[in-house]
Amino acid sequence: MRVLVVEDDTELNRQLCEALKDAGYAVDSATDGEEGHFLGDTEPYDAVVLDLGLPQIDGISVLERWRREGRIMPVLILTARDRWSDKVAGIDAGADDYVAKPFHIEEILARVRALIRRAAGHASSELVCGPLRLDTRASRADKTVEDDVPAGLVFAGESHDLEEMLGNLLENAAKWSRSVFRLSARPEERDGRAVVILAVEDDGPGIPQDQAERAIKRGQRLDETVPGTGLGLSIVSETAGEYGGELRLARANIGGLRAELILPSIPFSAPQRR
Repeated sequence: MRVLVVEDDTELNRQLCEALKDAGYAVDSATDGEEGHFLGDTEPYDAVVLDLGLPQIDGISVLERWRREGRIMPVLILTARDRWSDKVAGIDAGADDYVAKPFHIEEILARVRALIRRAAGHASSELVCGPLRLDTRASRADKTVEDDVPAGLVFAGESHDLEEMLGNLLENAAKWSRSVFRLSARPEERDGRAVVILAVEDDGPGIPQDQAERAIKRGQRLDETVPGTGLGLSIVSETAGEYGGELRLARANIGGLRAELILPSIPFSAPQRR
């Protein structure tokens, strides 16, 4: 997948490009609005990271031009302006999401993943259960993916929220697993309500149990020696909470991290055996 970064701060531009490349994206960059507009108008991108305070042509004007010219790629705007009116102006100009500086690079990566998954008509890294779909272009061809997902499980919520939650968990497992990661699902009844339990396990380094609670809190960062921590888990936890669900982290049977996502379900009826 191709991502364009338009940021006039050369050091930040370099950091963003390196992080996106490490995540598996093909990245082009520009340091002013004129070059950024030209690239976005002439090249096909799956997402754009666009700063608002650009020289020559400001980010809002670049974005407005793209939209007038029929360019529909998802755009994440970056701004040092913390006023709500600037954020509204960016969204009204056609932005799909925004991040205010300063920010963690992990947040940019998580939001870019979410934008690409939601974009209609673009190559997607969408990973869903029942049936399981994986992006074969991602760097996971040397890993085994196992799934145990019965037919008939239905999440009682918005499909794009499920895609975002499950996508974050699967991408995290794919990135940090050594050789295998697993997806399983099962229906249950808890406290008088139907739920579906989605579990993603990997054989990677995992997260120490005493740090699991911190790992799912926005703005918290674990010890640097513990890999695989970022904003994705907090997004999953917060979205699940909006539906009355939750995210639990534990040690996986295969040695790494087990992320268990508990969500409300449309009542599940097991098939009757004859």
